Amino acid sequence: MTRIGLISDTHNYLDKAVAEHFKACDLIWHAGDFGSIAIANELNAIRPLSGVYGNIDGADIRSVYPEQLVFMCEEVKVMMRHIGGYPPKYNPETKKEILLHRPQLFISGHSHILKVMYDDKLSCLHMNPGAAGKQGWHKVRTLIRFTIDGKDMKDCEVIELSKSYEL
Repeated sequence: MTRIGLISDTHNYLDKAVAEHFKACDLIWHAGDFGSIAIANELNAIRPLSGVYGNIDGADIRSVYPEQLVFMCEEVKVMMRHIGGYPPKYNPETKKEILLHRPQLFISGHSHILKVMYDDKLSCLHMNPGAAGKQGWHKVRTLIRFTIDGKDMKDCEVIELSKSYEL
């Protein structure tokens, strides 16, 4: 059983509460737009970190994190990209990659809109944890915690961080 903390769009801001919310996790996955390598280092100090770069990330992040990850977590094939869309409105490049790799779990960020939805047509669960940073139009900062147990994805929890902040 692997407990995962899923985060995206930190935009160079990491709420102190993230460490508390992810302390029981085995892994942290970041779906892009870290903002700086310092954010990645802070997350990696909490739990082992995997992630992809986002459209705002510079060379410091892009030299460490790829545009796309495809990997196995227990018996679940996972694909992660920052810009991806959602079922059935994937962007063309993402749709091509999903059809090529056939993941059971597709993770994206970018939209700042939290979504957890199943794509019946592709037999794939899509997760976007929303945005955990302070930059953007979202009003509620969010994270996701969930468990992969063999081939099962379960125990999905949406975590709302503080609802108000100064821009």
